[in-house]
Amino acid sequence: MARFVQIIEFQTARIEEIEALGRPSRTDGSTAPTFRRILATADRDNPGTYLTIVEFDSYGSAMENSGRPETSEFAARMAALCDGPPVFRNLDVMWEDDGSADDNP
Repeated sequence: MARFVQIIEFQTARIEEIEALGRPSRTDGSTAPTFRRILATADRDNPGTYLTIVEFDSYGSAMENSGRPETSEFAARMAALCDGPPVFRNLDVMWEDDGSADDNP
């Protein structure tokens, strides 16, 4: 089962409000979120542009997370704080290198 990554790109002048909104939604609710890791980033070359990178064990676990009422509520509240609609990129992980393997004999 291949891992899955979702990248959400959005523009906002209200990033502090989005950050405050997002923190409790990851731990609240009746079911545990299914993501493996979240990385929140700011585009250094495009002020006001942000990308959230969410890693899942599989596409199925990403869809399970999307189906959580807490996730839907967060997405609607976040969209209201954005300057336009977010752009979603859905990516199957083909391979990775974490730099921990020593390739030198």
